[in-house]
Amino acid sequence: MTPKQLINIIQAGEGLTTEFKTCSLKLPKTLFESVCAMLNTKGGLIFLGVEDNGNIIGVKKELIKKFKKEIVNLSRNQQKISPVIYLHVYETAINEKELLIIEIPESSQVHNTHNVIFVRNQDGDYKVSHPVEIAKIVNRKQNYHSEQKVFSRIDFGDLNTELIDRAKNLIKLNNPDNHLWKLDSKEFLTRIGFWKQEKGNKSGITLAAILFFGTDELIQSILPALKFEALLRKDNPDRYDDRLTAQTNLLDTYDLLMSFINKHLNDPFYLEGSTRINLRSKIFRELIANIISHREYMSPLPAFINIFTDSIEFTNPNNPMFFGKINPNNFTPAAKNPLINKLMIQMGRAEDIGSGIRNVTKYLPYYSENASVEFFDGDIFSTIIYLNEDSTSIKKTREKTREKTREKTREKTREKIIRLMQDNSSITISELAVLTGISVKGIEYHISKLKKENYLVREGGDKGGKWKIINK
Repeated sequence: MTPKQLINIIQAGEGLTTEFKTCSLKLPKTLFESVCAMLNTKGGLIFLGVEDNGNIIGVKKELIKKFKKEIVNLSRNQQKISPVIYLHVYETAINEKELLIIEIPESSQVHNTHNVIFVRNQDGDYKVSHPVEIAKIVNRKQNYHSEQKVFSRIDFGDLNTELIDRAKNLIKLNNPDNHLWKLDSKEFLTRIGFWKQEKGNKSGITLAAILFFGTDELIQSILPALKFEALLRKDNPDRYDDRLTAQTNLLDTYDLLMSFINKHLNDPFYLEGSTRINLRSKIFRELIANIISHREYMSPLPAFINIFTDSIEFTNPNNPMFFGKINPNNFTPAAKNPLINKLMIQMGRAEDIGSGIRNVTKYLPYYSENASVEFFDGDIFSTIIYLNEDSTSIKKTREKTREKTREKTREKTREKIIRLMQDNSSITISELAVLTGISVKGIEYHISKLKKENYLVREGGDKGGKWKIINK
């Protein structure tokens, strides 16, 4: 964004997506209230070094670096903002005064700061405590995906057109009858939903477009924490024998991760009828497509592939539908990033939603005798492949360790739920979901467990009822 554009925003004054704050020796006390409010509403810009009336007073130059570091670190602190999120902070000079500008995305999750929810209107930030209002936020967020965030300051010319041509060529190879490959680049982006027109005539490139077609410099300027890590850990599980770090566009990321898999995993011969099936590709392209298509890109956490002697693990930050182990034969699939997932399918790099998990389950026993797989949904989505029967005891040991870790996490979550109910016996499930940072389904799961274990009962109906904690 140019200095002239920033001046125009400042001259227009504070509003739904604009906030001014002075910043002398410390960060403003209310900074993360505004961060929280914008994440929960429509996103926006926070200007540090500007008074409420729009007067530019600046930030001391010697404190700029310190403040930027503090903002980034605090955005990863669950006390300050939960769920954590990466914030883009940059400095600029206007009228010879140094300013810090924080770009706040509209989030796909509901955030709180110190267990308090804030949203924003034209007059500023305000606290939300009424159950109906919290339920409205939760319901609105269920239909929003961070891949859809529009970056109006980024133009078509900032993208790499060679990558767009490459995507169109992949679509053509996968399905010549798909007309998308015939479109010019701008029309192509519009048709696949990567160029979006929002209310108020705001239009521009979406995060999905940047992730696929942005230059490395552009991607890192928007998501500097974006990272996919692939590690070979066969000789020493506590260290790595080989490592790949991908911090580039998703087209190259897919190819790099597949190359790492092809380098370190074998491809056994297998015929399905008279047709040769590439088992390695059939299984692992689905899992790589999964950590690309369904990760939460606003999270600062990386996605990992870990290859051990007896197992392979895929993990990625996630906006969960529920918490716990997935039954491949009985689950309802949902795209966490529908636009990204759709393009991956059109390019032939992923199967339809849900069929990927089923294919992995189907072909894995042919890849490695007695191999098995487990899928876990949560803040981190995990896929764990156990390669052979010899790993059964190791599998049990690791599963015990993971189960202990998961149980500790569940205990902490349930303890927090109980504390919140003790403080407010009328608290709603939507409020609990926001204050604990997990989904409504996750809260329902924990409440069900607490009831079964006779720690909790509900007195009265859904409306007007109260929670009663049973002391043991």
